[in-house]
Amino acid sequence: MSEKDYGDLETKRQKHDSATPTTSRINAVSSADLFEDGTVDPVYQAKARVLNAAIQEIGMGKYQWWLFAVAGFGWFADSVWPLLGGLILSPVVNEFRFNGPFLSLALNIGLFVGAVLWGFGCDIWGRRWSFNLTLFITGVFGLAAGGSPDFLTLASLLAVLGLGVGGNLPVDSAVFLDFVPGSHQYLLTILSIWWSVGQLVASFIAWPLIANFSCAQGATTCTRSENMGWRYLLFTLGGMTLILWAIRFFVFPLYESPRYLVGRGRDADAVQVVHEIARYNGHTSDLTVEDLVAAGNAVSGTGTQKRDGQVLLSRSSVFTMDHIKGLFETPKLAWSTSLLIFLWGIIGLASTLYNSFLPYLLASRGAQFGDSSYFITYRNQVILGVVGVPGAFLAGWAVEQPYVGRRGTLAISAGLTGVFLFASTTARSSNALLGWNCGYTFHSNIMYGVLYAISPEVFPAKDRGTGNGLTATATRVFGIIAPVIALYANLQTAVPVYVSGGLIIGAGLIALLLPYEPRGKASI
Repeated sequence: MSEKDYGDLETKRQKHDSATPTTSRINAVSSADLFEDGTVDPVYQAKARVLNAAIQEIGMGKYQWWLFAVAGFGWFADSVWPLLGGLILSPVVNEFRFNGPFLSLALNIGLFVGAVLWGFGCDIWGRRWSFNLTLFITGVFGLAAGGSPDFLTLASLLAVLGLGVGGNLPVDSAVFLDFVPGSHQYLLTILSIWWSVGQLVASFIAWPLIANFSCAQGATTCTRSENMGWRYLLFTLGGMTLILWAIRFFVFPLYESPRYLVGRGRDADAVQVVHEIARYNGHTSDLTVEDLVAAGNAVSGTGTQKRDGQVLLSRSSVFTMDHIKGLFETPKLAWSTSLLIFLWGIIGLASTLYNSFLPYLLASRGAQFGDSSYFITYRNQVILGVVGVPGAFLAGWAVEQPYVGRRGTLAISAGLTGVFLFASTTARSSNALLGWNCGYTFHSNIMYGVLYAISPEVFPAKDRGTGNGLTATATRVFGIIAPVIALYANLQTAVPVYVSGGLIIGAGLIALLLPYEPRGKASI
């Protein structure tokens, strides 16, 4: 449903003041959303349209802005902890003497399991528990990893930490989209500002800690007492993540998704949630159970649907293939889902291969230029973090532009990301390399911001967690492959950069083939 359609809602209802509330609401939300008829269950689609209209009437208020913040904590964690493997790699290798890519491999295995578990699970047992537990697991095991006495313990704890981190984006994007008015769906793209902030914060904290509390690079011996910087970093970020979890759990009243509740046949609970959101925003809502029941009856043609209607999403707390089948219901939806999975996979491979070892690459290239100190390496990481922040706002603006939208912005940003990766191979000084990496970081943050938004937008809410889980699983699988490649590739050559750049440019071209453009349409 477009913003104009939503804006006309109240006018239409006033013109039909002689009709019943149910009739006028159904008329007002008759047909404008992302999917053509027959793509999803028609009863669910009819009820989702009524919920969209009710949430739009409530408007973008205090509840949604709070949710923008606490959902952003998931983006923050997804940025900080995968980046951490690269931030601590050099000092940890100095102390424990192991083959560096194994650390990234352990973390990515955890991220893969987390994407599968939480992404698929939130369509079965709901969004609330997943939303809170993922961040809690991340914080607890982040703190524990700081006390690791050896590499095996560190790798194991980071793998479990990844179990929590891996569920953040699949769950948090679904939660945010379920509550935000259709006129403000572009904010899902701007949520990537938290991802950029995470990069900046992690790099800013790592800079003084690792530069001042680490063994000298290349030292023949490195004891724990001489190398506490990476441990201080883990303690700090783990504690920070637990604080963010506490704000989510104790301060913000997260309600269960009304679309999830409707999918489970719990119409009365969904209506109650909408009323609670309205009250939190200082408004009222006249949505009733009868509105939902009548909408379902209007398309089912039975006129006999119960107040708490048929179960459309999951009949039990046991996973079934129905969640996956729903994402391939029609040829167009199947094509969309398949392309998104492929996009996430190849971008995941390219970006993980490059980003996981970016500090190492900077240091090794810097060594050739004579400035490979920890201070220079992590100063550069901070600069890259700063550069990435404005990309989120540019992405939020670009996705709403006519003739560009989500697909065009994704294609352009991916192409430019690949170009800057290729250009970085021409660097003949440390500053030149940093400059090319700034261009890469800026455009890749736009690319990821759009990719994180368009995926949940084109999945129906009743299967959105599963869809997010499939795409996240794809990128995590290739995230596992990336360090395996690094074990057998020479990271001091330009080959990984050429591979990454080529894959990302290819992904930009593939983005143009996506069949759905969410700009101006309401997700259901």
